[in-house]
Amino acid sequence: MSNPTFDIPFKSAVSPEALDGDTTINFRCYKGISCFNACCKQADVTLAPYDLVRLKRRLGMDSSEFLARYTVPFQMDMDGTPGIKLRTDDNGTCLQLDGDNGCGVYEDRPTVCRYYPVALLSLREKGESEARQQYSLVREAHCKGHDEPRQISIADYRSEQGVEPYDELNREWYQLILKKKSAGPTVGRPPETSLQLFFMASYDIDRFRRFVLSENFRNTYQLTDAFYAELEQSDEELLRFAYRFLRQVLFGEHTVQEAADAWERRVAQRREVWDARREIEVARRARAEDEKYKSQPDPGDKSCCE
Repeated sequence: MSNPTFDIPFKSAVSPEALDGDTTINFRCYKGISCFNACCKQADVTLAPYDLVRLKRRLGMDSSEFLARYTVPFQMDMDGTPGIKLRTDDNGTCLQLDGDNGCGVYEDRPTVCRYYPVALLSLREKGESEARQQYSLVREAHCKGHDEPRQISIADYRSEQGVEPYDELNREWYQLILKKKSAGPTVGRPPETSLQLFFMASYDIDRFRRFVLSENFRNTYQLTDAFYAELEQSDEELLRFAYRFLRQVLFGEHTVQEAADAWERRVAQRREVWDARREIEVARRARAEDEKYKSQPDPGDKSCCE
């Protein structure tokens, strides 16, 4: 399939032709161009995991705080798989736009913004184990960059925009999404705990770190102290581990070795919880019965009838 086409509505700004790195495009964006900032005022930016890491570090905040202040959630598929987009104001303007100065987080701008007007495609043909990275071209009426007299290959444009580290750290996540889609619809909605774990491991990376460094996690999985130390210090290594862990959670792949007695200990811990809950419930019912009889008059007490 050398030149595939896709069923895209005719009004879409995305070209239906799949391009490769050698394809030459005509494009240039700069501060003096007449449409400068126009795309930021019509922002529809979906974030990948490494985008969030770069932005929350740039703004000096915890991932949970960044998610609450600067993103909105959406469902990526019928199963409710969670995605996030950059929050905008009521007019659709990105909250990171710094007036006429342009993007306020330009050095750490998201993948979608770096690639524009190129769209990244992850394609996997039947029988292939890995997705191929291809591209398409986005043409929107407000963008005058296509009219600029500069030709550049997509490969050189990617290098110019600094997308390589973003692609490297998001690629396995894209493959997770593609594998989930290629598996077809599930029977019923996935368990809420699986969706919550996907959200935490993909986006709320600081919360995922606390989860991984917890005593319960350490007792469950066979990872070295040196590896835990690396996860504590490096967002990038934590992301790579998150993808490994999600493969195990979503697809049952044995990517993280469990301790030999982990299952038995989990069963024992749950049994302790069940027993404790049962004892609490028995005690609650006993107290309720005692209160019920206390409220009834004593048949031998004549004072109640006088």
